[in-house]
Amino acid sequence: MFHVGGARSALYNWVLARQQQGGRFVLRIEDTDTERNRPEWVDGIISALTAIGISDKDPAFEGPYFQSRNADAHREAASRIRDVGRAYYCDCTRDQVIARTGSQHLGYDGFCRNRGMALEPGRALRFQTPDEGMTVVDDVVRGRTEFPNHAIEDFVIARGDGTPVFILANTVDDIQERITHVIRGEEHLSNTPKQQLLWEALGAAPPVWGHLPVIVNEKRQKLSKRRDKVALEDYLAEGYLPEAMVNYLMLLGWGPGDNVEILPYEELEALFRLEDVTKSSAFFDVKKLAAFNGEYLRNLTAEDFITACRPWLQAPHAPWDMGDFDETVFRSVAGLAHTRLTVLGEITKYVDWLFLDQPPYDEASLAKAMKPGADSILRSARDRWADTEWTADALKAGLEETAAEHGLKLGKAQAPVRVAVTGRTVGLPLFESVAVLGRERALTRIDTAIRQAVGHSPA
Repeated sequence: MFHVGGARSALYNWVLARQQQGGRFVLRIEDTDTERNRPEWVDGIISALTAIGISDKDPAFEGPYFQSRNADAHREAASRIRDVGRAYYCDCTRDQVIARTGSQHLGYDGFCRNRGMALEPGRALRFQTPDEGMTVVDDVVRGRTEFPNHAIEDFVIARGDGTPVFILANTVDDIQERITHVIRGEEHLSNTPKQQLLWEALGAAPPVWGHLPVIVNEKRQKLSKRRDKVALEDYLAEGYLPEAMVNYLMLLGWGPGDNVEILPYEELEALFRLEDVTKSSAFFDVKKLAAFNGEYLRNLTAEDFITACRPWLQAPHAPWDMGDFDETVFRSVAGLAHTRLTVLGEITKYVDWLFLDQPPYDEASLAKAMKPGADSILRSARDRWADTEWTADALKAGLEETAAEHGLKLGKAQAPVRVAVTGRTVGLPLFESVAVLGRERALTRIDTAIRQAVGHSPA
């Protein structure tokens, strides 16, 4: 699963790299936790990045690098920090620390700082933070942030078995890969002073930090996979265009400043400035995303729209047997659907009735349209349609006559006919699409609806 927040961070990093002369976007797979890493997950990350335009074919792309393959450098860095007196060995358990401090909420108390212990199995290596002063993080997004050193506990950089922890491995990899900018979510800000101390202890100048605003749902809660749809793959699977996703994600915390929001990627890339990213939380508005996507869909050419729809017209999305699908029929109605879709996945509900033996009756639609008297409207419409020229204009004229006969507006007379033929109360323009369905199939469906409505064959 590629979180939309991660996709937003990746896009900002990508744009920033492409804006720099010789800039690089480095993909690193932090795979030291074998239980949380699988080869197929790496493929998923690369696939998701490719979908939003971050391609390993671009010169700005570098990697993927695998953190686990740099373990020797991580261990060497831990030893070097120990050798210069910036770290010490500790055998304290968490229970012992709690017993000494009297609190479960206080950090490590520095008990082993001056014990001078040598390396032995089970002893962790702790970084010794300064007792006084401030660690200052200059953040492009959030500004100057000061962290009192006395509030930063002496944190573990290597476990009791000698394996370096993530915060050290991450710093070492950043230094080796010549990372100049670290752009990520604001939830990582609390770890930044520790990382900055490690950069300095290893003799390197810290990178430019940029912590992006948290993305929230409509209740202003941080997006969570437990309650929100957060996977980029899920949105793409529903039929959101990658171009629309990129445009929308770029605006989660930043804007071009001219009140124009829907822009091609090239313009977004040229206009983006990291220092213009806001500190305020960004609302992930699914309705707005759908509106963006609808706009992108409408801007597709007719042929591109048909091509984009194809995956949803095939198994496993299509509810019809593939032998019943007719490309010519679909092309005849594609233009009618083009302006109505907000996501490509909706295409099947607009056209399924054309390729199924029976329309997919929706119970709510039946209850709404098939009220007392509906059978009379259906009979009248059928009689007129049985002999009329089979064109959209003639079909409309026949139903207008039926409406007048029953003292109804066209929309009221149209409702039971639409449900009888298509199975739903809403859909494509009725007369144009029924003309494509054909006379025999349309009349057969009206006959079936009459029988269902009154319990006997039409007179």
